[in-house]
Amino acid sequence: MKFLVDQNLSPRLAELLVKSGHDAVHVRGLDATGAPDTEIMDLAFRDDRVIISADTDFGALLAHSRASKPSVILVRALIDRRPPELAGILVANLDVLEAHLRFGAIVAFTRTDIRVRPLPLR
Repeated sequence: MKFLVDQNLSPRLAELLVKSGHDAVHVRGLDATGAPDTEIMDLAFRDDRVIISADTDFGALLAHSRASKPSVILVRALIDRRPPELAGILVANLDVLEAHLRFGAIVAFTRTDIRVRPLPLR
């Protein structure tokens, strides 16, 4: 899968996802550090990437726009995890989540489970 890691997460997460066989880039690698969330969404949409973020604003933007892409993985509840642990959690669950993410979804990781909401949000 192709990922865009948001600025509120370590660039190391993108590196670890690449080592796991995925196409991942951090916003820093696209010279988009400090860019508004709408621009991050546009970059992800253009490159067909899934946004990985701890920022819940992406859900609000998707709800407002009623867009079906880009998909977003929210890891706010896991923000205290180190990049290797966070990458491991993501990679371990991608086989179950991949179809949802390809179709369009917001995936929210909590401490105890994973919630999936298909896009567009209603």
